[in-house]
Amino acid sequence: LNGLSKLSPASAEALAKHGGILSLNGLTSFSDAQADALAKCKGLLELNGLTSLSDAAAESLGKHQGPLGLGGLRQLSDPQAKALAKHQGPLNLSGLTILSDVAAEALSNHKGNLKLSGLTSLSDVAAEAFSKHKGNLRFGGITELSDAAACTLAKHNGRLFLHGLTSLSDAQAEALAKHEGWLYLDGLTSLSDAQAEAFAKHEGVLYLTGLTSLSYAQAEALTKHKGLLGFHNYK
Repeated sequence: LNGLSKLSPASAEALAKHGGILSLNGLTSFSDAQADALAKCKGLLELNGLTSLSDAAAESLGKHQGPLGLGGLRQLSDPQAKALAKHQGPLNLSGLTILSDVAAEALSNHKGNLKLSGLTSLSDVAAEAFSKHKGNLRFGGITELSDAAACTLAKHNGRLFLHGLTSLSDAQAEALAKHEGWLYLDGLTSLSDAQAEAFAKHEGVLYLTGLTSLSYAQAEALTKHKGLLGFHNYK
């Protein structure tokens, strides 16, 4: 139903009874009443055409049970972040390019996979908050991290996507190697010998599909890695 650009309150009420995938990405705005109705949908709810929300709409959508797509949102107020953090299930907020530390703290309480691929940077405070998040974290747009942020994100329990990073310091590699689980660093095109030694100590699944070269010493170091090493392209 992505072709729908408008939806009457009655139609929203009717569609909310649908128990499967409900894609309404053609909607660019809707009323608080429509948000309240659609939030009752049981299943995947895609509203990626919305570029903004009211606080009341965010409160309603935070009660939705199932995957929620809000990838078109460009900004999120602190109250809206607190409301959406109550949502349980995968949450797509990939359109956000900035996020306050207060909003990050709120979203860190979200339970489920969280997609924030639009963010290009992350403060140390926000990284500390997200390290406590329960679920997979997608930060594909982040291009650089501080050493402190790398240390705290390594504590995250879940899949950690940092494939926007194109380079790391040896200290950052040492820190991220302590992450337990699935770690995606597909933006890296090369490693130093020290980084290869550090990642060899990582325990879990490590994706380094962006590497274009690897010395004999680096390859030998990585053979000590305990877990799956991904050097192939993935989707």
